[in-house]
Amino acid sequence: MAAASQAVAPADAEALVEIVNSAAARGTPIQVVGGDTKARIGCPDRETLRVSTAKFDRIIDYDPSELVLTAGAGVTLSTIETLLAAQDQMLAFEPFDFATLARGPTGRSTIGGIVGAGFAGSRRVSAGNVRDHVLGFAAVSGRGEGFVAGGRVVKNVTGYDVSKLMCGSWGQLAILTEITLKVLPRPRASLTLIARGLDDESAYRSMTLALRSQADVAAAAYLPAGLWEQESFVALRLEGFGPSVEARAMLLQELGDVRLERMAGDEATALWLRVRTAELLRVVDGAAVWRICVPATQGAQVCRTIRGVEGSAFADWGGALIWASVPQTVGAQRIRDVAERAGGHATLIDGPRDYRSNAPALHPESSAVSALAKRVKAAFDPAGVLDPRRFEVTE
Repeated sequence: MAAASQAVAPADAEALVEIVNSAAARGTPIQVVGGDTKARIGCPDRETLRVSTAKFDRIIDYDPSELVLTAGAGVTLSTIETLLAAQDQMLAFEPFDFATLARGPTGRSTIGGIVGAGFAGSRRVSAGNVRDHVLGFAAVSGRGEGFVAGGRVVKNVTGYDVSKLMCGSWGQLAILTEITLKVLPRPRASLTLIARGLDDESAYRSMTLALRSQADVAAAAYLPAGLWEQESFVALRLEGFGPSVEARAMLLQELGDVRLERMAGDEATALWLRVRTAELLRVVDGAAVWRICVPATQGAQVCRTIRGVEGSAFADWGGALIWASVPQTVGAQRIRDVAERAGGHATLIDGPRDYRSNAPALHPESSAVSALAKRVKAAFDPAGVLDPRRFEVTE
């Protein structure tokens, strides 16, 4: 069955409350749409009312001196990054931009969708995850009630850190209308060092050694041969004041027996952008794209396994995050078994329609976690109006 094409774009929170209440009364599920970059994540065949946040597109407050930004949920990533760059500031968690995987120009992901997905980019290893930078928000729950949580300080009288709860909720608890974020100054200098020709185990040892050192590595990634160059290499990024960066670069040079080279600034910028957007993956027609999170100690084996099924993969977060593309003949359960044996989990990001219809996008939860999630969902959305079938299967 094809998904319904109904769509509305409320002008403000009051209009959104009316839409949610009306949908709940009719039993019509709601799918929240921002930049529409995550439309291929989850069950493709579900009838919903598409509620766009396009009109929540205003910068509400920005105080560079206080390092705090409040923006409507529909403000695009490109708008926010341009605004912050003018003040030499940034979103420190380096948000993952789904736009490239959605086969479109980068920057059109919205801040509401970024928080709702909860995916951080390469600086996750040094700056923390999305939820570590969300100070507060305004939203409309599945009960059809507008509410706020947090603010310019991290404190909630309810006893729950609701701001963190929204990160990774995928619009199934509440529809975000505005978000307050902590921002940070941009580093004065950035330097990327690379070590070439390493096999999987050597690459992972190199990243682990660097991240455990006093060099304060901001990001570390591993690119097997053929994804950027003919040789495999590890990329280590250092940030901060110029003299500090140089001193830490010398420290890294003295670690182990791996020779490090400097990557030109423009090339490094392009490299980290393609890592951040997962554009490095060789995604052929009919392939399935997976996001696999495992302990870094197990990442080398996972990379080998992906290549063993004729897939493509690279590692971010010092090896703990693996982006993988596999032929659709490789079933979802096989990938999830690989992740579980490594002590992690796998999320299906994209794939052919039939593949997504038969495999829930999110990794199955334990019975205890599932029971808790259901209780939380019932508290925010008792009628089950907020996209309840997104992570179900249809066949």
